[in-house]
Amino acid sequence: PSVITVGASNTFGTDPRNDDGIATYSSRGPTRSFWTDGSGVKHHDNIMKPDLVAPGNKLIFAEADDGNNPNLLVKTYPELDAGISDSDNRKLMYLSGTSMATPIVAGSAALMLQAHPKLTPNMVKAILMYTAQPLAGYNMLEQGAGQLNVEGAIRIVSQVRTNLSSSTPTGDPFLTSNTPPTPETTIADYKFTWSRGLILNRNYATGTNLIMKYQGAYGLGVVMGDGVVMGDGVVMGDANLWADGVVMGDNILTSDGVVMGDGFVFLSCTQLLGDGTLLPDGVVMGDGVVMGDGVVMGDGVVMGDAVVLAMTAMIRGDKTRSMK
Repeated sequence: PSVITVGASNTFGTDPRNDDGIATYSSRGPTRSFWTDGSGVKHHDNIMKPDLVAPGNKLIFAEADDGNNPNLLVKTYPELDAGISDSDNRKLMYLSGTSMATPIVAGSAALMLQAHPKLTPNMVKAILMYTAQPLAGYNMLEQGAGQLNVEGAIRIVSQVRTNLSSSTPTGDPFLTSNTPPTPETTIADYKFTWSRGLILNRNYATGTNLIMKYQGAYGLGVVMGDGVVMGDGVVMGDANLWADGVVMGDNILTSDGVVMGDGFVFLSCTQLLGDGTLLPDGVVMGDGVVMGDGVVMGDGVVMGDAVVLAMTAMIRGDKTRSMK
């Protein structure tokens, strides 16, 4: 819950962001860590991840400089060489993966701390998510809050108060300005709207006050979730950590990727169940749940019509119908 988890987006080799999507190899949420109770039952955590995504497909990186010995990856896969230089210490190569996307976010965090050294880790995380670009057609379990937006993040950071501390009350002004920044960024002549929301463990939060008012969840030693655990083991409720005007979502939202919390809510073709079990095609199984035209027997076992007919006949003692 504490770390900034980064997925990989695919820019398809273009500068405008209107065609960006999630790379096929980027892991999807929710997380599958679990604990086992005394009866041997696994309880999965189901935390919403990733927090955001960043470009990670066919990025150009420096090859290792090893004199006359070529880079092992490029030697094995010559097509990875970017063909930019023949000089041993100037060669570059293509690489793809979330391992390529993550350092882009780390570098963005470094820029934010350069602009405002007093930012807490949770402030960095919150601002990165709030200013992210939701990618159309992808839900929060695929892209988190959206794709990294350094311009928007730095624009907010430049307005964050420099005198915030652990004693700052929740609800105090967070920015030096009373006017919210315009939640839009234009890159390569393409304008997009920020997510204006945060991923919080199994929930999400939206609202202008996420950046206009100081939130207790932004403090040091706090896990930024809907129910936040402090260092001494005391669990603080939502009211103590979030100012008025912040809207908390209920469980996992998967939107149409336009604006987090505003779009049509759907779960594609799946349903997420209690312990994280994922079943395809919208099929939900649970105690006493009736699906289709079958009959529920026992605690959630659904039996089809043919079996029900036979069982009914057997109960009545009708051997002919039972055989049928």
